[in-house]
Amino acid sequence: MRNGSTITIRVMCAIVFVLFSFCWLFFFQADQLAMTQHVLSGGVTHYHPIWGALIGTFCLMGLQLVINSFIRLNKRTHALTYVPSMMFLALVTEVSQQIESNEGVSVWIWILPLLVLSGWGIFIWIAKMAQEVEAASTFSLFSRPMWINALLMALQIIGVAWAGNTNAVYHYRMTTETLLADGRYEKALEVGRHSHESDANLLMLRMYALARVNALGERLFEYPITANVEQILPTNGQTRMYYCPEDSLYRFLGGRPAEPMSPLRFLELLERRDTTTLRTSAPSHPRTSVSPASDYLLCGLLIDRQIDRFAREIGKYYTLDDHLPKHYREALVLYTHLRSDPVVEYHHAVTDEDWRNLQDLEKQYPDATERQGKVEDQFGNTYWYYYEYL
Repeated sequence: MRNGSTITIRVMCAIVFVLFSFCWLFFFQADQLAMTQHVLSGGVTHYHPIWGALIGTFCLMGLQLVINSFIRLNKRTHALTYVPSMMFLALVTEVSQQIESNEGVSVWIWILPLLVLSGWGIFIWIAKMAQEVEAASTFSLFSRPMWINALLMALQIIGVAWAGNTNAVYHYRMTTETLLADGRYEKALEVGRHSHESDANLLMLRMYALARVNALGERLFEYPITANVEQILPTNGQTRMYYCPEDSLYRFLGGRPAEPMSPLRFLELLERRDTTTLRTSAPSHPRTSVSPASDYLLCGLLIDRQIDRFAREIGKYYTLDDHLPKHYREALVLYTHLRSDPVVEYHHAVTDEDWRNLQDLEKQYPDATERQGKVEDQFGNTYWYYYEYL
């Protein structure tokens, strides 16, 4: 009966570990591990989420079996034999972020596990001594030893979640890059869609996805703008791609910078080249479509709040009618109302009405904080909110 009781504890711990390890690797860390393998292999090999989770779980379970074969904890503290496996589970995901950050692997990545293993060794020694003098008893599913092991497993799971990489923005970025590399642009735009958390790299990736579906001018300011104009492209090293090849972005734009330069400068050079090529090859035929580089340039001007230059430039690429993308209409209406002598005066019935509604709403709330909150609720996905409040 005693052997059956200890087997019950071991099976319970094994089931908890296998389920947690697989779910952690497959559902929460797959894109991160894909990026790590891509970087370390130089893009030669690719990570398969299911096989990666299965093999990782199998190896870590094997490590536990080896450890248990030596120390043989079969009673109240059997769950302690999973500590090294849990530690490696947290370590592999933390190392992935260190690699991605391009700052090198921190020395604490090596020191902290050594400290954990040292403390674990002391606990194992104490547990072994206690096991020798523990009275024989029958362990049922609801016995105290069973619940002690369940608690130890829960504490280890919490430790992995705390020590591992659970940064939401980082996971948004890795998932977005994976989807971009697969050509699933609309799916990439859904990642973190309703979250206010973002960073410069994530915005750069979202701009690429929006450009791929021809929606930069229509939907850009529906996302948090957490970068300046110097970070909208990886041309100067301030942002970068890790999994999705940068070459795919540059091929899409129609050129690659010969040296590090600001994104706006790069886009201006592309536009100048395309304009010269068009005039040389077909001088009597005007441009019939807007290039991705043109939309990038216009959106870069909006992000930098250069609405005067935007008003001068947009006529080169678009007919100023009711079919302009939403954010371009908003920017032109804003410009028309802010400038006493605008170079272009633009009106659009629906957008003008929305502008008047915004002005009326702002007048209702003299307190700046309250006013911003109310405007964000109704106009948070407009260029006006970005221009005035962010």
